[in-house]
Amino acid sequence: MVTGSTPLSADRAAFDHAHDLTVGAEEELLLLDAETLDLTPASAELVDRLGDVSRYRRELSASQIELVTGVRAASGVVADELGEGRRRVIAAAGGRVRLMGAGAHPFTAPWTETSTSPRYDSLLDAHGLGARLGALAAGLHVHVAVNGAERSLAVYNGLRAVMPYLIALSANSPFIAGRDSGLATVRPTLADALPRHGTGPALRDWRELESLVAWGRETGAVPDPSQHWWDCRLNLRTGTVEVRAPDAQPSLDDAEALISVVHALASDLADRHDAGESSIGPSSLAIDENRWRAARHGLDGELLDHHAGSAAPARAVIGALLDRIEPAADRLGGAPGLRCARTMLARDTPAELRSLARRGGMTAICEWMAERTEQTALGRDSGRAGPGIEPTWTSERRSPPTRTAR
Repeated sequence: MVTGSTPLSADRAAFDHAHDLTVGAEEELLLLDAETLDLTPASAELVDRLGDVSRYRRELSASQIELVTGVRAASGVVADELGEGRRRVIAAAGGRVRLMGAGAHPFTAPWTETSTSPRYDSLLDAHGLGARLGALAAGLHVHVAVNGAERSLAVYNGLRAVMPYLIALSANSPFIAGRDSGLATVRPTLADALPRHGTGPALRDWRELESLVAWGRETGAVPDPSQHWWDCRLNLRTGTVEVRAPDAQPSLDDAEALISVVHALASDLADRHDAGESSIGPSSLAIDENRWRAARHGLDGELLDHHAGSAAPARAVIGALLDRIEPAADRLGGAPGLRCARTMLARDTPAELRSLARRGGMTAICEWMAERTEQTALGRDSGRAGPGIEPTWTSERRSPPTRTAR
């Protein structure tokens, strides 16, 4: 979830950027007790130790920590920065807490400790069990700064239809409370326990967005527009198009893949808008059908091909999308990430995790995913990291995270 104040209007100026198509990410990681591998409420202590709330933040779940990157030009540099963030959290944890990238914990009881703050207390008071269930979900959020309000709106409209593809590609959480859910990922179901999740509305023009924000404020239904928690949205605080659909990933290569796909998609859709193409896309009903299919079957099922007007294997539908955005990925330096996305497309992660559970139980899943989360961070080559681009879509001052001794 995004923290910080959010303007109560749809300010076009927030979407005017010095650099077009920059990218950043927020990664929600689960915190595990090193001995039991169950969730442990260690986020407040770790955030205090790390000493940089612009980079390391608490979440509603006291057993999650959010890693925030700077504004970068390429997806690989964003992934490198996530790797550096993971390394610093590992150092701050001192071996007592382990990190796990996953959409949800496989065996924890679905009623865990929450963080305390006026904002989080308000969410719990307003949404009750829905807030507690939603807090169990952990995602990878990707922000793209698309220059210009109307272009950003067009990219948002176009992205709505492909959010189910990202759910299927990233699915890695088939278990909940120690049981097989029968789903490829339980994360969308957990998130939907809170209101205003899922598929956001198509917005024909900027006035329609302004009317939506004004309606929420005037009626009191949504006084803070940051509480539109759709799978993708226009983030009015950062002035970015924000994609929130993917499960958090154990592998940084897989995280880079998803960031690269979103980055290239945004570029492709911005180009199509510039060429005069409409971006409204299919109905919310059709997108929601695909969203369910993606969460239920992942890559092993069928998705509705909106262009063909019929169902087709998910891998074929997503593969065609990757083919379409490959030129944009090449231009943005995202070719390595796109190659990894094709590798992800050939896997069946939920089936692999079910096989692992049969052999070693739920803790074997946590051990494997925590090991992968930590080792890919410790072993990742950060040679591509550089100064990046100065933030133009956030008012927060960003300083290097404090180094914490083991």
